[in-house]
Amino acid sequence: MSSDDTIRSLKEALTHSPENVALRKALGQALLASARYEEAEDELRQALSRDRENVELKLLLASAFHKQSKFSHAMVIVEELVKRPDTSAAAFLLHSKLLFQRGDVEFAVTEYKQAVREDASLRDDGYAAQLGIDADERAAVVDGRVRASWDGDDDDSSPAIDNFERPKITFNDVGGMEALKEEIRMKIIYPLQHREMFAAYGKAIGGGILMYGPPGCGKTHLARATAGEIQAGFISIGINDVLDMWIGNSEKKLHELFQYARSHTPCVLFFDEVDALGASRTDMKTSAARHLVNQFLAEMDGAKASNDGVLILAATNAPWHLDSAFRRPGRFDRILFVPPPDDPARADVLRLQLKGKPVQDIDHEQLAKKTKEFSGADLKAVVDLAVEQKLQEAMKTGRPQPLTTKDLLAAAAKVRPSTREWFSSARNYALYSNQGGVYDDILKYLKM
Repeated sequence: MSSDDTIRSLKEALTHSPENVALRKALGQALLASARYEEAEDELRQALSRDRENVELKLLLASAFHKQSKFSHAMVIVEELVKRPDTSAAAFLLHSKLLFQRGDVEFAVTEYKQAVREDASLRDDGYAAQLGIDADERAAVVDGRVRASWDGDDDDSSPAIDNFERPKITFNDVGGMEALKEEIRMKIIYPLQHREMFAAYGKAIGGGILMYGPPGCGKTHLARATAGEIQAGFISIGINDVLDMWIGNSEKKLHELFQYARSHTPCVLFFDEVDALGASRTDMKTSAARHLVNQFLAEMDGAKASNDGVLILAATNAPWHLDSAFRRPGRFDRILFVPPPDDPARADVLRLQLKGKPVQDIDHEQLAKKTKEFSGADLKAVVDLAVEQKLQEAMKTGRPQPLTTKDLLAAAAKVRPSTREWFSSARNYALYSNQGGVYDDILKYLKM
């Protein structure tokens, strides 16, 4: 039986037994093996919602996150798993790879060796070579210790950047979020549109906004729309674009990105999962990671070059892991909570999601009321599920039919809000680690 046949059979079995955790786990594993990582994530989330303490499911979900480069999501799960007395060798291996991705090579070596000690079949010679395990002392990498490759004294020429773009979308393409849009207008858009007025008050054009909240609520989409609103350049920066195994290279890459933005103003630099680059230095085990945070802070301050016209947006699902120095004036001095969309916003998001699709008499407001706590990504999953159902019917009848409110309501009943998991963690930080009231918006949203 092919992998596609296996997946179809498991999905069919789940229609008859939707609460069967073992079936969902098997489907998640099959989807992972077929590189259908987003689908695997959805199935594993649903399985975990039915068996929240299942360690195997947690590790599989972390693997799905890792395959999608959602490293912060994966790290949150794996850090919990490796503290358990019954931790599997596979958890140590995944922890090693996540640490390596973050630039913490020496700790990655320790975790890899632990994994192989417990299960020799996990040995990966290629990965071990990258870590410098058993390398000659004259080699460039020896057990995670790597030679420095940049001293910070190179010239300030602007390098070529592959991911520079000029977005076409604007705030009109973002459903809801009106208060957030106005905050961004005041911080970023109005200073560009009214330069003389802001100059009269001695207000520089630039600065940073940090957006935080549950995943899938439109932080990245809003950042791209901000650049489109002012016809600015846009560079989306993930940790893969910065982190490097060689000491000094991560700082060099970060410097080059800022240099490119400075030479192409106005330009929006958007840092996704910024907590992976700017994690709290008190929690770090290596000096290399601390050096990267110091470099990041220096670039934001414009220590050696002006950042006038460089607009810095960042997003994180875990603001509590970000170094507190980033919240000082002149850096991320606006910290905006991006909650799940409210009723009107969900209706707007659904209108945008359904645009261009065959529909008939859609009651967006009714759908909005039936999708409490849904993120924008969850709403997209609802629409995709409804479309798939219509396509299945069309394959049988040969006649495509438009989507109706009933179709979307049926699809919504099968999708669980992904935001609940995030709020369960955020609530604790808002209650017990809320220095300066930075997380008051979470408490307000939760009505606590």
